This record gives sequence, C-alpha cells and structure tokens, in this order.
Amino acid sequence: SATALLILAAATSLALALGLLPRTPVNRFCVASKNKTGFLCDDRETCVLASQVCDRVSNCRNGEDEQEKLCGDLPHSLPGFLVFRCGHPARWVYADQRCDGMNDCGDCSDELGSLAACPPCGPEWWSCSPVLYEFCSCIPRRLCGDGIQHCTTWADEYIC
Repeated sequence: SATALLILAAATSLALALGLLPRTPVNRFCVASKNKTGFLCDDRETCVLASQVCDRVSNCRNGEDEQEKLCGDLPHSLPGFLVFRCGHPARWVYADQRCDGMNDCGDCSDELGSLAACPPCGPEWWSCSPVLYEFCSCIPRRLCGDGIQHCTTWADEYIC
C-alpha cells in the first residue's frame, strides 16, 4: 500500500512536470505600490504594476510578465483584472492607469466615468475644469501658480 502511494505520487509529479496534467491556475492579482493593481510573479513575492506587464521589459525574475501567452493578443490575452475598458469600446488601458489623474483613455472615462469610480481629487491635486486635455477634473498642485493656464477659470493661477 505504501509502495503504491509512492508510485502514484511519483507518477503524478512526473505528469505535472511534463505538462500532461493541468496545473492549478495561479491567481496573479496583487496590490502594487500606492494601492495600484498589480501582477504577481512566479516567486509569489514580486508584484509589478499592471502597466509593466507586456511592456517588453522583464520585471519578473523568470520573465513571466512578458510571456507570449500573456502578451500575444492584447488586451484579450491579459487577465481581466489587468484591463480597464474605456468609454469608447475599442479603447482600453491598464488597470493601474485608472484614477491616476491622467486622461489615458482620451475621453476621461478612466478618471470621471462611472466605471472608473475614482475618489475626489487628493491632496496633491487641485480640482477645476482643465484646459489641457491630458487632465480631466484635477491638475497636479505643482502646476498651480506656474504662469500657465490649466483651468478654464484661471483658478490654478489665482486661487489654487
């Protein structure tokens, strides 16, 4: 009986190693720096930002963030948690680009849309109606009083 169990365990290990048996799917979701969505590497310790996946730079020790099966047909080959769908059906951005203050989608749906569910401007941001299209409803406070109009009301120069 013990010999049979030993043989069964050895056969199962060999079958897994050769890829004959399906492996248990690995949950790759993790929380990266600044509470951003991340991708968990094989070492189960390294968490890279979603936007660092399929960027042609290996951030995981074994390069699993750049594998063909993951990057072959973007965004369809990516796990859903790494993708944010923009208001325009053909557009998408990486999940960590949602609520980052930048208009990554081009229509501000990653910053203002109901699916984005972004919190109000944080302490490093100033709320206004920006002129520059790269922002949506907040501008970085570092742009306040810089002599360049970013808000339609000039609030960034006179009130901010």
